[in-house]
Amino acid sequence: MGVAQWLATPGEPKLNLGVALGIVDDAAARGVELLVLPELWSCGYDPETLSEDARRDAEALNGPRSELLGQAALRHAMWLVAGTVPELGPGGELYDTALVFNPHGDLVAWHRKAHLYPPLSEQAIFTAGPRLTTFEDPSLGIVGLVVGFDGDFPEVARTMALQGARLVLAPSACEVESAAAWDLLYPALALSNSQWWVQANQAGSHATSTLLGASRIVAPTGTVVTEASRTLPGCTNRSELLVHRIDLRLAQQRDGLSALLEDGRRADLYFSRPGNSI
Repeated sequence: MGVAQWLATPGEPKLNLGVALGIVDDAAARGVELLVLPELWSCGYDPETLSEDARRDAEALNGPRSELLGQAALRHAMWLVAGTVPELGPGGELYDTALVFNPHGDLVAWHRKAHLYPPLSEQAIFTAGPRLTTFEDPSLGIVGLVVGFDGDFPEVARTMALQGARLVLAPSACEVESAAAWDLLYPALALSNSQWWVQANQAGSHATSTLLGASRIVAPTGTVVTEASRTLPGCTNRSELLVHRIDLRLAQQRDGLSALLEDGRRADLYFSRPGNSI
């Protein structure tokens, strides 16, 4: 498993694509079979210029960028979770879309970010995706695909767990202000839903914002098994590639917990209007 972390250059899609493809080559040389890239690496994530940068970089789902990424996955016989890129929808909508290519170079799954992040006004830039996303492969099982803020909602992880997902892939552009959620929430989600969580984050500072870094792999026990460096405001991080072998069977071995939670669930109590208190 490989997890890539770097600070993309805003408004420089050709440069950013070259960096991403170089990281794919590096990961393949290190024996990575599944690589996850961060959120919006192609256009950069600077809130001051994101609207313009994303719109200029937007392509259709099967555009030239997707073709190059698929060729890279095929060349290295690798699962490439190509982070997210700005997608130009059929009606001119702009989506923040995660792409998954299999080792044959086929685009087998995509997810349009469904929960847009209000503090940075993502809802003024992107259209929210209409659904949660899982896909299935004989070697990986059922896999959940989320983007950044999607994962902050416990209902997302639980819904995917109930659908059988034991691996969740999460490209992100998480800011330092959200470090508490990053540190505390996601290990709890992994533990409570018996899931591996693989989070690839951008890392570094722009003029008025800083992206946290701390890309990592979280085990179904809630343990962070490997983590990249964190960003201090005003600092620039070097790019990093985490490589760590994981055993998907660990989540399956903890299915007893999932079964216990499912057997004990009281769906009739959830999301209903509270009754009278004593």
